[in-house]
Amino acid sequence: MQFTVPQFIEHEIKIVGPLTFKQFIFFFIAGATCFILYFIAPFSVFLTACLVLGGGAVVLAFLRIGGRPVPTILGNFLKFSVSPKMFIWRKTEAPIMIFKKEGIKEKEEAKAELPLKIAEKSQLKKIRTQIETKTK
Repeated sequence: MQFTVPQFIEHEIKIVGPLTFKQFIFFFIAGATCFILYFIAPFSVFLTACLVLGGGAVVLAFLRIGGRPVPTILGNFLKFSVSPKMFIWRKTEAPIMIFKKEGIKEKEEAKAELPLKIAEKSQLKKIRTQIETKTK
């Protein structure tokens, strides 16, 4: 049997009329702020603030840029702006571990003849130190 797979099922439930809960909250905050400004500010300031707050509420509630809502974009922008931008790779020095297999003595003797040579300080470590201390 073949079944059709539903697509585009990621939608928010409408809570207040045609608005989702987030959209309603944006409009409620803008409306409450305008209501308070009506009583404490001159009419010209009240009118200008209501136009700006109403426009901001409409943008936050309905505008999508690249398929993403504006609050998500603003949140990502703030997170990027606050987080550190310099990433420094710090290699942890782990001891060299040698595992021996039991039963194969010939290979162990051949390996014992060749000593393991470890460079004291490699070019990569020198370059890393120069970059970290910003010297040439």
